[in-house]
Amino acid sequence: MPKKNINTHRSDCPLASSLDFFGDKWSLLIVRDLVYYGKCTFKDFQQSWENMPTNTLAERLKRLENLGIISKEPYQEKPVRYHYQLAEKGMDLLPAIKQIVLWGQKHIDHTIEIVSVVDGVERMSRPVSVDDETASKYLN
Repeated sequence: MPKKNINTHRSDCPLASSLDFFGDKWSLLIVRDLVYYGKCTFKDFQQSWENMPTNTLAERLKRLENLGIISKEPYQEKPVRYHYQLAEKGMDLLPAIKQIVLWGQKHIDHTIEIVSVVDGVERMSRPVSVDDETASKYLN
């Protein structure tokens, strides 16, 4: 079966197209781990609560890098190992991730409050507000 091109999308709907980028059950957890838990290496991600299979983790890291959501820099030469960080596209996901977390805390029993370890990202206890002018740019 041929692989789907990561630059294709199933419709012109921004939500559907965005889900084509990161709508699987693992990708946003990698972004979460980068932002809220300070994880930045393959080994760090392997130790996440959800126990992502290593082959899936490797594939998602590569995919997120190819999409420009994360970037990587080598920190060891033999064997080559990388530190991962959010790229600009990934930083643009933070308000959406924050809202998903807040929704989960409000509507799903037994969820925890998570706090960012990355400078510039606010505590999760306050919702993001968007003024009407900004909202109209994205919703119209």
